[in-house]
Amino acid sequence: MEPTSHTALRGSDAAGRVLDGRERDRLGARAAEAARRLAGEGIVAVALTWVDVSGITRTKTVPVGRLEHAAAWGVGMSPVFDVFLLDDSIVSGRHIGGPSGDLRLHPDLDRLVPLAALPGWAHAPALRYAQDGSVHPLDARALLRREADRLAGLGFTVKAAFEIEWAVSDGDGEDFSPACKGPAYGMTRVTELAGYLRDVLESLRATGVTVVQLHPEYAAGQYEVSVAAEGPVGAADTAVLVRETIRAVTLRHGMAASFSPKVEADSVGNGAHAHLSLWRDGAADGAVNAMAGGPGPYGMTAAGEAFAAGILRRLPALLAVGAPSVASYLRLIPSHWSGAYACWGLENREAALRFVTGAEGERETAANLEVKCLDAAANPYLLLAALLAAGRDGLGADLRLPEPVDVDPAGLAEEERAARGIAPLPASLAESVAAFEADAVLREALGEAVTDTVAAVRRGEIALLDGATPQQVAAATRWRH
Repeated sequence: MEPTSHTALRGSDAAGRVLDGRERDRLGARAAEAARRLAGEGIVAVALTWVDVSGITRTKTVPVGRLEHAAAWGVGMSPVFDVFLLDDSIVSGRHIGGPSGDLRLHPDLDRLVPLAALPGWAHAPALRYAQDGSVHPLDARALLRREADRLAGLGFTVKAAFEIEWAVSDGDGEDFSPACKGPAYGMTRVTELAGYLRDVLESLRATGVTVVQLHPEYAAGQYEVSVAAEGPVGAADTAVLVRETIRAVTLRHGMAASFSPKVEADSVGNGAHAHLSLWRDGAADGAVNAMAGGPGPYGMTAAGEAFAAGILRRLPALLAVGAPSVASYLRLIPSHWSGAYACWGLENREAALRFVTGAEGERETAANLEVKCLDAAANPYLLLAALLAAGRDGLGADLRLPEPVDVDPAGLAEEERAARGIAPLPASLAESVAAFEADAVLREALGEAVTDTVAAVRRGEIALLDGATPQQVAAATRWRH
């Protein structure tokens, strides 16, 4: 889990600012300079993106000549996008819904970067403000920044990264047709699509993303890319950038990429595992990894263990933001390495929390926690905010982890699982939403507007796909994320 050094990928503190006249002038001046540079590189437009509650990346774009105005005054957008479902139908919550209202999208200039996979285009994640210059209450990116700041107030930082899985289809319709035929994890799959994978890696490099590894995965046509760790806001920004880069390169090669939790009903799905490490600030020689060098399980410090235990305790509720679609529960099944049981273990790929120490000699930098029960239907900003809140609560309560699990929990007798406190995670979206709404810690961290909107959107998707077969759910979800 090495942090990226690319300057374009640093998180911004702008999410916490109130936009007064001086701040607008400063942002406009910065954007004017950036626009001149981009125009000189042949960039003609900038995509301002945000991720909605359904996990879909939405956008408004501006010509590069309008970047200065967009940075200072924003681009208008209806708040109703936060209650779009995956089929673009609209529900209403107590805080959001209907045609009225407006908010402003402002590009985060610290994350403004040309898109190598889309020549002539640049990308910037959007900061969302109300018209009075205050941060919009449903800005998940600002929410994540706030949670990172709350941890910083306790003397801790977090490094995070997502593993991105996707499946490649060579079909020209709504069905999925694997673009490669080689065996799972086989070199044959690399050989079959070597030019495509080379272009994915080159486009990510040119966009400033530090790739750690890329490999074929288990399902037909499936690959995975891992990227370097960074601060939580940067990690979520990078997850969006990686997905959109892969999507663009895939289309350019005449194929289609699916990041859906369940591309085909009878195959394993795509995950988006989150890796997290907690670092204690203030040491004379810099931050120290709290997941290593301590007296706790497998070398965790007391703080690292408490952080992990806080996440473990809240997993059923966290699934409402981390496995947030009906299709997620077609993926989240035992004995498929998806982490279907609320337990943890050292390098146990069937546990929802897999503790990774790294090789002997690099554990002080490499030790981290992998949360496996997550998928790419999640809004990465909202998900990381919830994970940080859960970990912070674990720190405050000085929680301890139960005994680790070193086998597939599904292989244990039900009585033994019960005796060891190993519970199955929710088997449906309805179950996870009920746990989410009952969770006081997440409600306080995310706020009433976000909590209510998440629940409203989840119930909307449940109703939308009520009575659908697994095949119909997979088909409805396949190309949306």
